[in-house]
Parts: sequence; C-alpha cells; structure tokens
Amino acid sequence: MGYDRSLIKRILCGDRRSFEEFVERYKRLVNHIIFRIITNEEDRKDICQEVFLKIYRSLGSFQFRSKVSTWVASIAYNTALNHFRENTSLSLEEISEDVLLNNSFENNDAPDEYTEKRDISAYLQAEIAKLPVQYRAAITLYHLEEMSYHEISLAMNLPEGTVKSHLFRARRLLKERISSQFGQEEICRKGI
Repeated sequence: MGYDRSLIKRILCGDRRSFEEFVERYKRLVNHIIFRIITNEEDRKDICQEVFLKIYRSLGSFQFRSKVSTWVASIAYNTALNHFRENTSLSLEEISEDVLLNNSFENNDAPDEYTEKRDISAYLQAEIAKLPVQYRAAITLYHLEEMSYHEISLAMNLPEGTVKSHLFRARRLLKERISSQFGQEEICRKGI
C-alpha cells in the first residue's frame, strides 16, 4: 500500500503522469468489472472514463481504510450498476451478457490442444456471461482479480455471507451447465 500511498500523494500534488500511471495500474480491474456488467461497447468506454473521473475527484478523500484496488473496484461496480439500472427494464437476475473475454493459453500447446482449450474457455466465458450480474461480478473479482471475500464485500457493498453465497451459486450453475454440455466423464478427463 506504500506505493499506492505515494502515487496518490503525487497525483494530489498535481503530477499528471502519476495519474496516468494510476490509470494504467487499475484499468484492467475497471475493465473486468465494467465488461461483465455492461454490454454496449460505447457505453463501456464512457463508463470506464466516468469511473476514472470519479476516482480522480475523490482521491483527496480516500482514507486508506481499505486497499486502493477495493476502493477502485467499488467505484467501478457501483458506476456500472447504476448505468445498468438506468438503461434496462430487466432485473439484475434476468439480464445476460453476450460478450466473450479473450483468454489466452500457453503457445507451447499442440494446435489441437490449444484449440480445444480455447473452445472450452470460450464456452466457460459465455456461460459466465449468462449469469446474473451480481454472480458475474463476484466471480470476476474473486477468480480474475483474486480479491478476498472481505474485499469483494466492500467493493460490492454486500455482506461477506452474500458474496460467498453468490460465488457458491455461480459455481453451481456453471458446473451444471458445463456438465450438461461436456458430461461428467469429459470434465474429469479434461480437468475443467
């Protein structure tokens, strides 16, 4: 947290390059959250910019009571959720997203193994995209951003028990969908 503290201090002193460094440091996190909730490409770009604008305006009030990444995730999640609520008549549980995130694998895989892994990964990403918004966000923060239950709880403004429940339900849904597609024996063989 010492690095983040000095980076924020430099930003607050007017160092523009430090804010660019801050954006570079946290844009992956913001993108993961925004892209899991918002489907429209143009809206995604606008919301990402809005998130960093909100962060810039709020840096002076950040008290370091949590990790900077948790605070950034919270702003991204709430901004995306507000946009989602304002622009859809569906509930958070009903909406699904038609976006696939690119997952890359080691280039030393044999071409057929690489293609098979890519297909499985694409299928998994498509199934994650069909989950309710809160499940997608929890899965993204836990598995892609490697945040703890406590950090996700802070970012999503939910009790830790609810975060655990979202993750449990999301995993169960994914397991059911994957087993129906590939079969239990195939899952064990491929290590999905």
